[in-house]
Amino acid sequence: GCYLVTNDVLKAIESEVRKYKIGMCNLFLQHTSASLCLNENVCREVREDLTMALDHMAPESLPYKHTDEGPDDACGHVKCAVMGVSLDIPIRDGKLALGTWQGIYLCEHRVYQHRRSVVITMQGEK
Repeated sequence: GCYLVTNDVLKAIESEVRKYKIGMCNLFLQHTSASLCLNENVCREVREDLTMALDHMAPESLPYKHTDEGPDDACGHVKCAVMGVSLDIPIRDGKLALGTWQGIYLCEHRVYQHRRSVVITMQGEK
């Protein structure tokens, strides 16, 4: 499923991001069967639709060769390759410059949730 993690990210960076007048924040997910994306952050149906579309695009039922960790392993890698594992979000006046309806999502492409790690780096003018 797709999980809205905007508040988790904001909490993790709150003391540091305030120091930047302008800059860039990079989020990098250290995994190959999950992804990050920006999408609409209000309506839960968006998350459900995104999960449904990804499952349709790369279903478990295809005859994948890589099944070492189960039938959801290879399709998870395919979804990750399409969506990506990093985001660059501008920093403006000490805040992430997200659009009004934009939220940060962690999309888990495995059936069973795994512990995921995100590396966050910021650079710019303080």
